[in-house]
Amino acid sequence: MRVRATARGWTAVWLVVLALAQVAAFLAVWKLAVHTFLGQWLDTVALTGNKIGQSRIEGPMDHVLNAMSVVSLLAATAVIGFIALIRGRVALAITATLLIAGANVTTQLLKYGLARPDFGVDPQRAFVGNSLPSGHTTVAASVAMALMLVLPPKVRVLGAYLAAGYAAIAGVATLSAGWHRPSDAVAAYLVVGVWTALAGLLLLITQREQAEVAPEDAHRKAAAVLGVAGVLALCVSALALAWLVDLPRVAPEALTRRPLLAGYAGSAAGIVGAMAVVAALVLAVVHRLVPRYKG
Repeated sequence: MRVRATARGWTAVWLVVLALAQVAAFLAVWKLAVHTFLGQWLDTVALTGNKIGQSRIEGPMDHVLNAMSVVSLLAATAVIGFIALIRGRVALAITATLLIAGANVTTQLLKYGLARPDFGVDPQRAFVGNSLPSGHTTVAASVAMALMLVLPPKVRVLGAYLAAGYAAIAGVATLSAGWHRPSDAVAAYLVVGVWTALAGLLLLITQREQAEVAPEDAHRKAAAVLGVAGVLALCVSALALAWLVDLPRVAPEALTRRPLLAGYAGSAAGIVGAMAVVAALVLAVVHRLVPRYKG
């Protein structure tokens, strides 16, 4: 097996760019979805459309969401830390724990710190106030990203697919159950993405000079599959929401089944696409953050 020294300088630049890009994306989602009439209207259309077929998926979605609690988060964090420790990676165990804790604390601070103006679009939920980002989605996504970091290379791809899939399902579940608007889930993924980039920078700082990576651990094809699937899902979402933009701004409850389905399905595709892209970006660089040979 060929090995080569890690290119920490370029990897650090990539992580900084990735973190800044996701911060900018978060601000754009927040500004559009929360502080414009159009954004609130699109979110409410999707949330109203979740009633289509809800009776069929309500049970499974509730199971997914109810499985997320403080106890389950602590248990998942302990398991992730244990995986890193049995691989002899103390710094990795600490960093993965900081990733999970930082992402979830940030989400709670943002949720209660950000204001949501009332444009009269969704009077039934006006009393709730701001719900961006989604706490449940952050839990699932932060555990998924931390798991991608600590898993050994041989099982990392399978773990990445399963973890990213579960995090995507969790995001869609919050919409399907009526707990969160679609922008809340997308914002949660971006918060987790920023913290994952910061965790990567911390891993680079603690990395030994003699650390070497194996090119076989790059997982380029798997990252490309996730990335392409995510971009395609985002394109489907953009097309569906673009079609809704041309409709009259009537109350979501007054819309027919077709636009409600377009809003719900398009938003669900956007949630899945956002998670897939974030996971692909992490999977493409994780072999440099956690090299097989520590040096």
